[in-house]
Amino acid sequence: MRLLLRVLVGLAGAAALLLAAQFWLNPLQPAARLGLDAQGALGIATIRADIAAFFGAAGLFALAAAARAEARLMTTPLLLVALALAGRVVTVVDRGFTPEQGPPMVVEAVLVALFALARRGMK
Repeated sequence: MRLLLRVLVGLAGAAALLLAAQFWLNPLQPAARLGLDAQGALGIATIRADIAAFFGAAGLFALAAAARAEARLMTTPLLLVALALAGRVVTVVDRGFTPEQGPPMVVEAVLVALFALARRGMK
């Protein structure tokens, strides 16, 4: 079970790093898939800095946790993804639910569960 958790966390970390790289190399395309529209150089820089940093930090810590089997390193990706999911829930409460909001929320909920299990299971 512990090995399976490490593999799944490592795959999630690698996927997050790949997404961060996409935001650095071609920020407009992945941003548009997430409903973001950059306005000028500041918007592009913000996507590269803030969005790529989110995925990069989550990915690096998840990979480090998987490689070292250290539960404490799971705290960062768990917190980042849980806060992202909380932000989506606030938006649903504020604006209502739309179908395009579902898939990212499901992915984040699964990642929160995985990262919480890994944080507990890697001890």
